[in-house]
Amino acid sequence: MAKKRLKKKKQTKKINIGEYVAGHKSLFIIGAMAVTFLAALAAGYGYIIANYTVTTVYVDGNIHYTNEEVIGMVMEGKYGNNSLLLSLKYKDKSVEGIPFVEKMDVSVEDPHTIRIEVYEKALAGYVEYLERYMYFDKDGIVVESSKERTAGIPQVIGLSFDHVLLHEPLPVEDKGIFRSILSITQLVNKYHLSVDRIYFGSDDSLTLYFGEIRASLGTGEYLDEKVMRLQDILPKLEGKKGILHMENFAEDTKNIPFDPD
Repeated sequence: MAKKRLKKKKQTKKINIGEYVAGHKSLFIIGAMAVTFLAALAAGYGYIIANYTVTTVYVDGNIHYTNEEVIGMVMEGKYGNNSLLLSLKYKDKSVEGIPFVEKMDVSVEDPHTIRIEVYEKALAGYVEYLERYMYFDKDGIVVESSKERTAGIPQVIGLSFDHVLLHEPLPVEDKGIFRSILSITQLVNKYHLSVDRIYFGSDDSLTLYFGEIRASLGTGEYLDEKVMRLQDILPKLEGKKGILHMENFAEDTKNIPFDPD
């Protein structure tokens, strides 16, 4: 006689929705809070990006670098044009490690305006050494080495040295030569002249090069008066080549000889 297989009755479990919700209430709250937080974060991010975009930049104190180069150094990166992020990045911190620059300070004046103050190293001149331009300060300390020449900084020739070390004084016999170089650069700046080269002869004579014009100043007497006269003479010699003889210049000198090449 065949056995009759009994089917097991399937039981249905009843779920109380109220109990389920109560049991998982904390999860719902955490999830809702997370969604709210992310939404607020996204809204805040969008607001910052939209309302703190830099449209005006002031650059002060730069000589070696153009305004565009300075701005590129400071406002680098994906969000480099955001004033709020820039204020956080440079808060109580200067930009350093840039050749020819001591430091750069960045200040945010308003959400759309920043100011970059550049403090360049005080350069008195440069010498050529091993196919590089070695720039030194008023004390003769070599502060930079570069393969590029900087406009407005004169080359100094006639100095004798057998080596050059960065951050060390130029090893010249007469340390007082740097005071003379500083005096000359201050004078030409005072009278708005741009000297290309400064030559010191073995007899302590001084010659300044202005393009194709050479001004032989002698041994340094009446230096201020000589440079002041150059301010009037040089524009009249534009386009010419030759040498101005100012070796015998005196306070009552009227005419200064010019020998064309």
